[in-house]
Amino acid sequence: MVQRFDVGPRLSEMAIHNGTVYLAGQVPDDTTQDIEGQTRQVLAAIDALLARAGTDKTRLLMVQIFLADLADYDGMNRVWDAWVPAGHTPPRATVQARLANPAWKIEIVATAAL
Repeated sequence: MVQRFDVGPRLSEMAIHNGTVYLAGQVPDDTTQDIEGQTRQVLAAIDALLARAGTDKTRLLMVQIFLADLADYDGMNRVWDAWVPAGHTPPRATVQARLANPAWKIEIVATAAL
C-alpha cells in the first residue's frame, strides 16, 4: 500500500511505501534569506515531514541537494553540518541546478527509512 501526504494536483509532499519515506523536493518559504537561512528552512521542513511519518533524520537513506549557485556550497554545508547527526550522515549528492523559482537558492530531496 502507498500512503500519500498533502496530495495536490501535481505532486504529493511525501509518500510512504514498504517502510520507506520519500519526500518531494523541499524549498524555502522565505526567499529573502541567504543560503544559510534558506537551508535552515528546508531542513526544518524535512524534520517536520519525517516526524509526521514517524521517523527522523537519523534514518535518512539518501539526500540530493540542488543549489542554484555552487558558490553557496560552503554556506549550505555550515548549516548541514550543524543539522546532521554525527554517525548518521546519509549518502548525499550536491549539484548545481537551475531551480523552478529563481529566488530559491536550494532544494533538497530526501528518502528515509521508517
